[in-house]
Amino acid sequence: MFLTGTVVLLALIAWMITMQDPAWIAGEGSIEPGIPRVPPTRLTSSNAPPPGPSAGPIASPQTNAAATSQVQVGLHPIDPSRSPSPPARTPLEKTSEVLPSFQADPRFVLTNAAIPGTSAATLGNLSASSNLSWRPSVSSLLSTGFPRPAASPFEIQVALARLGFSPGSIDGVWGGQTRAALIAWQSREGIPPTGQMDAATRARLTLSHAVEELYTISSNDLADLQPTSPTWLGKSQQTSLGYETILESLAERRLASPALLQRMNPGTDWAQLTLGGVVALPSVAIPAATLPAVSIRIRLGSRSLAAFDASERLIAHYPCSIARKVEKRPLGRLYVLNIAVPPNYTFDPENFPESAEARALGRKLTLPPGPNNPVGTAWIGLDRPGYGIHGTPRPEEVGRTESHGCFRLANWNAEHLARLVRSGIPVEVEP
Repeated sequence: MFLTGTVVLLALIAWMITMQDPAWIAGEGSIEPGIPRVPPTRLTSSNAPPPGPSAGPIASPQTNAAATSQVQVGLHPIDPSRSPSPPARTPLEKTSEVLPSFQADPRFVLTNAAIPGTSAATLGNLSASSNLSWRPSVSSLLSTGFPRPAASPFEIQVALARLGFSPGSIDGVWGGQTRAALIAWQSREGIPPTGQMDAATRARLTLSHAVEELYTISSNDLADLQPTSPTWLGKSQQTSLGYETILESLAERRLASPALLQRMNPGTDWAQLTLGGVVALPSVAIPAATLPAVSIRIRLGSRSLAAFDASERLIAHYPCSIARKVEKRPLGRLYVLNIAVPPNYTFDPENFPESAEARALGRKLTLPPGPNNPVGTAWIGLDRPGYGIHGTPRPEEVGRTESHGCFRLANWNAEHLARLVRSGIPVEVEP
């Protein structure tokens, strides 16, 4: 018995020594900070989270033609090509506001304190900065310790997303969209909307279960992957506009950026993943629609969309993109006209006079549904012709780029909103 205990103790000491290797921290060497690399939890019947806004099984996108809502959308020009993601920016470039103070969680050990571009004064204000990498201590691996407060930007993003307060694409980086989601949630909870993880916020914004889990690649994950044509005609001839890669598919279905999944799985060759492959994913999915929304408010200045229930209580918050041209931004009251999940897309060449392909075609095309459809996986039509709230093939750009007139959400947020609303509810568009 003594010998066995000694062996176990020595094994734990050896494990702790190996964990001093900074290469173990996800995202090291990248511009963006790492995320907490708590070993993921494989969900079983004994440790599955309680019912509610948990991740659960990933559902494949619905692309069955019989289930597709045939609504004509797409009266505004949309570039058919999928532009590359914008270049990575440092955390301080991604937000102009002062970063919040994070109190150190005893389960975590602070590492990598030197952050490029972060002043000593800024670091002095942070007991556990959102720009710093974390790794678990031995005690955190021996006990789940849930519920507990969110202890890092990644955990804060997961906690907020589970509640319907979207930080945009979960990326483990503190930025303006995460802060806006936190402020919205604080306001709903009656907490001073500081945008910081103060004592009152830490006491209420808690995690009910692990933020990561292991996921095994299934045949359904691989079945519908296909490249998206760069032309309108090519898109119209596809059976669906589904995901192009397994990385894109899993990231979007876990409300996250592909870069986050790459940092969570260092060394993984995503192009070579096959049936039965195992990867770590954020433990989060589109939250359940518990209460119906009776009104929507869009604020152009903050590029945000909020949904309220019958008691005027905030039940959802999302970042959104607005029209590039001021004259294309409608102000005042609109109404929800129709809802399509998933929608097709009607390409009208008259709306693309600058396109050589449009001029040559001279006819309308119907593009099939799918996450890479120009309006994404959900369309909420408004009573102004050609205007709607919809998804996008490029969720990482929501709130950072501008549209031709519609209000763009990440696909998962558009789907969540579509579950909350019904035809006829008002949409207030404010400056």
